[in-house]
Amino acid sequence: MQEQALQRQMSSISESAIAKIPKVTLIFWIIKIAATTLGETAGDAVTMSMDMGYLVGTVIFATIFLIAVTAQLKSKNFHPFIYWATIIATTTVGTTLADFADRSLGIGYAGGASILSTLLLVSIFVWYRTMGSISIDRVNSQKAEVFYWITIMFSQTLGTALGDWTADTAGLGYDGGALLFGTVLALIALMYFRTNVSRTLLFWSAFILTRPFGAVVGDFLDKPIDEGGLALSRYSASAMLLLLITLAIYFFPDKPAPQSKSNN
Repeated sequence: MQEQALQRQMSSISESAIAKIPKVTLIFWIIKIAATTLGETAGDAVTMSMDMGYLVGTVIFATIFLIAVTAQLKSKNFHPFIYWATIIATTTVGTTLADFADRSLGIGYAGGASILSTLLLVSIFVWYRTMGSISIDRVNSQKAEVFYWITIMFSQTLGTALGDWTADTAGLGYDGGALLFGTVLALIALMYFRTNVSRTLLFWSAFILTRPFGAVVGDFLDKPIDEGGLALSRYSASAMLLLLITLAIYFFPDKPAPQSKSNN
């Protein structure tokens, strides 16, 4: 009897050890790609269509991000809408910040991507050295969650610079960039199902690369036809993407990611 009671207690502890981040499923990736695409169209809507400029746009979305991430960090349980609102905030501020660095400061796409790649790698290194793991199934403390969001912020900003660099400087265009990043993401998915490569490595590779994929798709939707886009309204594209994300969260509610002691 005592042994059964102990097992039930351990099971209860295991079930309660959950993060405030969602379990990674197909729906997770669909929402993530839609959110990154929304970040591009919404960021461009404010900085270009409203003609507020990259600096003002960055200040606006940085403020929204700080509010969202504060709510996320202070929440006691997993709330899908708060989580995805924070993700969307990172994509929009990442868009305007990368554009500000690339265009207003004159760093260029290559320079911006290089700086942001370094910041991302430093963030991951410090996170690993401090916590012993960068696996999402170990994001079960506020310190780990802070590292998680800092890493996401850098990855989203890098994704914008990388997407623009690929589409513009490399000359692939928006459709070519989407095909390139889509192919790489498909290969990562294949490795997940067919190999024993670290799930943590595959997750972060996919998470980082969905951002430039969303960036080029977003640009493809709203850029002029003579620049290789579809010339859709940034406002309507953003509204449709936001509706898609909202419906996906409502009809396919996320479950919190289970936690484990593995560092893999």
